[in-house]
Parts: sequence; C-alpha cells; structure tokens
Amino acid sequence: MAYQAHATAVIDDGAQIGDGTKIWHFSHIMDGCKIGSNCIIGQNVFIAEGAVLGNRVKVQNNVSVYSGVVCEDDVFLGPSCVFTNVINPRSFVERKDKYLATLVGQGATVGANATVVCGHTIGRYSMIGAGSVVTKDVPPYALVVGNPARQVGWVSEYGCRLSFDKAGFAVCPESGMRYRLAVSGTVERIV
Repeated sequence: MAYQAHATAVIDDGAQIGDGTKIWHFSHIMDGCKIGSNCIIGQNVFIAEGAVLGNRVKVQNNVSVYSGVVCEDDVFLGPSCVFTNVINPRSFVERKDKYLATLVGQGATVGANATVVCGHTIGRYSMIGAGSVVTKDVPPYALVVGNPARQVGWVSEYGCRLSFDKAGFAVCPESGMRYRLAVSGTVERIV
C-alpha cells in the first residue's frame, strides 16, 4: 500500500489514493473519489464519490468534500470548513443530477468553519478567512472575509497580506516574490 491509513479509517474499493498520502482516524474515503500524492486527510473527514483532491492537499479535521468539489494542488482546507453541492436542497426532493461544481484553485486556503456555497471558483492562492461564507467567485490572490464574504485585500502565494505601491507593485514580506496589480483589478506574480 503506497498510502497510510489509520485502522479506523474506511477506504472503499475503487478510491484512487496517491503515494505518500496519510489518512487519519475515523475518516471515510468513498469509491470513485481521487486523492493525489502526499495529501494529509485529518480526523473525521469524508471524501465523496466524484470529489477530486490534487497533490499535497491538506484537509483538516471534520471536513466533508462532496461530489462536484475539485481541489487543485497545494490547497488547504481548514478545520470544519463546509462545502455544499446543491443550491436548494430538500430532504424529500432528489437533486443528485443538479450538483453544481466548485473549484478550489491551486494553493488556495479555505479557513476554519468557512462555508463555500456550490457553483463557485475559489481562485489560485486566494484566502478565505475563518468563518466566512463564500457566495460568489473569489479572484486569484484575493483575501475575503465575512458573511457574505467580501474582498478586503490581496495575499501572496505565502499567504502574507500585500501592500501595493502607487505604481501597482508589491513584495511579499516573507518570500520576496513580487506582484503586480493590473489595471483590470487582477493580481499576478512577476516571475
């Protein structure tokens, strides 16, 4: 076995799990999900059929990743964050054919107890503050907080708040990487 799983974890036949991934206590990994290499799946995590996790994804305790959710490489899902997959759920109405996809872009962070309403894209390297409720797309490198989540700034790939000068440039205080704020209102890293 190329991955490690605690004895209490339930791994269904047909789950695809990459090398070096670690799955902790009381987690359930369903048939038909895809989990990349070197991921950490915390305690009491549920990964549904059709959910996809890229490489090096960290899923903290008490998170359910439902069908239709795709997390690209290096995503961080904080403790007890929540994903939905139906806009108008009812217990007595079957809507499995109405699941809306949610994409969490490379390197993005979803903070503890945040809720991501289905059908939205969380941009690359963006950061969702703890307890926030995401009801619309989040741009790459954006920092959003609150209910509903609103953008309050920009962050670097290291997750540090960026301060742009008058010319529209910023430097990450931790990595030294440089960023540019485009006229269109988007941020990109200068290579």
